Amino acid sequence: MLRSLSRQIPRSRRSNSFSLPLTGRERHAHNQPWWARFHTKRILRLVVFVFLGLFVIRLFFGLDALFGIARVEEDDGKPPLYEKYHQWELQLPQHNPDLPPPEGRHGQYIWMANHVHGSGWGNAMQEHLLNAHLAYKSGRSLVFNNYTWNKDGSDYTEYNGHLIPSRVPLAALIRGPASGGPFPPGDPAPRAVVKEYFDQVCPPSERHVIMSDEVTNAYEADLHAGKVLDAWVEKLKNLPRCVEINEISAQIFSIWIFGSQRVLGIWPSLKTSPILTEFRWSKLIEDGFTANRHLFSKVSWLSRLFTPSAYPYDVIPGLLALHIRRGDFEGHCLHFAKWSSEYNGFNQFPELPDHFDRPEQAGWGEPTDEGVKVYLRHCFPDIDQIVQRVSEIRATPAGKGLKDIYIMTNGKKPWIEDLKTALRKTGGWDKIASSRELVLNKEQQYIAQSIDMLVGQRAQVLIGNGFSSLTSNIVMMRMAKDLPPDSNRFW
Repeated sequence: MLRSLSRQIPRSRRSNSFSLPLTGRERHAHNQPWWARFHTKRILRLVVFVFLGLFVIRLFFGLDALFGIARVEEDDGKPPLYEKYHQWELQLPQHNPDLPPPEGRHGQYIWMANHVHGSGWGNAMQEHLLNAHLAYKSGRSLVFNNYTWNKDGSDYTEYNGHLIPSRVPLAALIRGPASGGPFPPGDPAPRAVVKEYFDQVCPPSERHVIMSDEVTNAYEADLHAGKVLDAWVEKLKNLPRCVEINEISAQIFSIWIFGSQRVLGIWPSLKTSPILTEFRWSKLIEDGFTANRHLFSKVSWLSRLFTPSAYPYDVIPGLLALHIRRGDFEGHCLHFAKWSSEYNGFNQFPELPDHFDRPEQAGWGEPTDEGVKVYLRHCFPDIDQIVQRVSEIRATPAGKGLKDIYIMTNGKKPWIEDLKTALRKTGGWDKIASSRELVLNKEQQYIAQSIDMLVGQRAQVLIGNGFSSLTSNIVMMRMAKDLPPDSNRFW
């Protein structure tokens, strides 16, 4: 009988193991072949591995290296032309003739066709900022153009045996009202516009073209920049809405103003102007700074992962920035000695601790041997003199806590390595890096001096070249932020 019952009970019920009912997902997995189950796990592991690898590359090698895996940029061996930056400038919202005054077709404009060209960016930048401030104070739209090395219309220019861009759009270098950015809320000043738009709303037939001499001849030759500003603002009040300064006339703010204390007369007005208070470097410059910050300061792994903005330009504690010109600048220094030159104007703020006493000359244009040595020490110091000066500044109250060095220089790599070795021998330095070690993309390489300027602007202490416009622009920006005057030093 038991045997017959056994035959009637299903085999599954007679099993010694008890199984719960299967869900739909489990039935699906149960029906999958064995290799499919492992295939899903392998994909998951691969995805995790890829993301982990990208994280490590981003952490230790930067964003450019990360993107470099996914793309290979074409390189024709020529410098970049920055076309996308100029296209961005052309699309600024103020380029609309239908806007009401003080903008649009009935707005007031000033085009300095005589703006400097063929000069380094430091010289061009300081002139552009003062021209922009003049336009602002006169209630006119500044008409801006490219930073121009060569005006012959070519795309490239040969310089020291290498091709460089003949011009660079301001949008690749700076941001803010001086390059078409907005003014602060509530400020009715008309925004800056590009030359192409000026040609549209102010055709040649409607322009009032003047020589700068019409104003400059009306005041004393040694008038300070503040008085020059006032004279031009007064003159522009009585001129038609479209004003052009003839390109063959002298610059409004001349090299004689920038090369002397005369430029400081404009400082009370310039310091509070939106041209400076709203000034910002371009994204291209800020990205170059951020990608290389680990070379000259401690950067946490978290901040390197999330790439914090370089703005606002707060001081980096412990950072000492050195501006050291090499190469052909020795010839410039000898020229300064010959003509008994002063420090650049913005390097002569009365509050600064270092002032240059010009040595006596044997005659007009005839420096003494001792005088030449004095100029070279301040303008073209050798390695021993640099190390000595760094040690002196490090011992001051402003130099307390300095532990990293960034060297802004055009010096050759072997010379830089010798300098770094000599600095390390003094002890106590964590990081020592230079301009030559920056990892930059192609567009950043041709405007790298602006990245140097941003580093110098944010350093705890700057030791710069008093005869250099690059140093003076950094000092100007630091003074505008009310950094301690004794944090700005010279060789």
